[in-house]
Amino acid sequence: MSDLTPQSETPTPTTDKITQAARETIYLCNFRVSVDGEWLCLRELNDISLTPDPEPAHEDPKDPIAIERLNLMNMAKLSIKGLIESALNLGRTLDSDYAPLQQFFVVMEHCLKHGLKTKKTFLGQNKSFWGALELVEKLTPEAGEITASVKDLPGLRTPLGRGRAWLRLALMQKKLSDYMKTIINRKDLLSEFYEANALMMEEEGAVIAGLLVGLNVIDANLCMKGEDLDSQVGVIDFSMYLKDGGHSSKSAEGDGQITAILDQKNYVEELNRHLSASVNNLQAKVDALEKSNTKLTEELAVANNRIITLQEDVERVQEESSYQLESRKAPRSESAPDGHVLGETRKQLKEETLLRLDVEKELEVQIGMKQEMELSMKMLEKDVCEKQDTLVELRQQLEDLRVINQQLSHKSQSADAGSKQKSEAIARLEEKINQMSGTVKQMETSEKHVVKQARNLNSAAGKLLQLQQ
Repeated sequence: MSDLTPQSETPTPTTDKITQAARETIYLCNFRVSVDGEWLCLRELNDISLTPDPEPAHEDPKDPIAIERLNLMNMAKLSIKGLIESALNLGRTLDSDYAPLQQFFVVMEHCLKHGLKTKKTFLGQNKSFWGALELVEKLTPEAGEITASVKDLPGLRTPLGRGRAWLRLALMQKKLSDYMKTIINRKDLLSEFYEANALMMEEEGAVIAGLLVGLNVIDANLCMKGEDLDSQVGVIDFSMYLKDGGHSSKSAEGDGQITAILDQKNYVEELNRHLSASVNNLQAKVDALEKSNTKLTEELAVANNRIITLQEDVERVQEESSYQLESRKAPRSESAPDGHVLGETRKQLKEETLLRLDVEKELEVQIGMKQEMELSMKMLEKDVCEKQDTLVELRQQLEDLRVINQQLSHKSQSADAGSKQKSEAIARLEEKINQMSGTVKQMETSEKHVVKQARNLNSAAGKLLQLQQ
């Protein structure tokens, strides 16, 4: 039997996993933690590669403040992404004990503390971001409720605790992104609290405010009455953001589906918000039109009464003028031949005639006003009908969007279930592969044993042949 030929060296799955793990470890080791006053910050190290370079690479020195801003922005991205993914997989309302949510608040606290100016008071130096958050109440009246709630919370003695409580309340209200954008856009006011190169004063702050929009899909129910927010120590737990290369490569398809569903859900919720705002505006316009319609109806009733009164006055003037004409036509023998009485009668006739003309003119004016009011009433009724039709269409669109939202939630749940099934199938396949590799090793061992026995038999047969000869 011929000897076994050596197999070619190929990378095994274990080698690939070790290489991937080494790369991910180097990705995480690309940062180092340093202490700056009361808080921790990340600083970027030089690039590291798996293969040694023939000569050390020389890079231009970077601005350490810019590196800190970039690192904080990257940590904010990781914390927001991890919080959204874990919350969707969890499928329930988050509470204060949820670890990714606690880490998100820690990262936001570090971002808001970056580049704060130190203020000197009679108690010493003070360095807190609560003063910057109080600006939101002046710029957005809606935030006054949160600020008042923070000030009324019992047990909060420091500005740091008030700032932490404000972040939690804004997240529960799903207005954290809007409030952050509001204060970031007013850098003239922020300059009182932050240095010129602080994160909130640079482009990274606007990027973080944009990333916070994704947190509107999360429902949080946080109880802060028994929580000690003043003495908490905010330390970032980097182990939560370690990347598992094998798992990420296996569940890439499921993550892509979840991301697409999240994008669709965000789009639908934003569309729902715009439609709700337009419906509220249209409802306000309809209410205003109804009020103006009621007012015009009252004015029309008053005008009708005035027209009736004027018509009665005209009839009375006509009767008086006819009576005076008859009295003038009567024979002079029967009437009192008094020139003075006749002059007074003529004067009264002229006055009654002028009064009749004035009444007729006012009657014509009132009739014209009545016609204009009737025309405006018809136009208002037509406008109200159109607005009502638009409201019906918008309500139908809202119902359709709610159905789409429910379908998307069902799709996200089915995608989660599919990803779990795929991970279980992958685990079973890995177990089978391990079993097969063990079986192959046993077969190789038995094959070597058989080869040794065959060689021994061949040598024994050769010896027997020599003895027989």
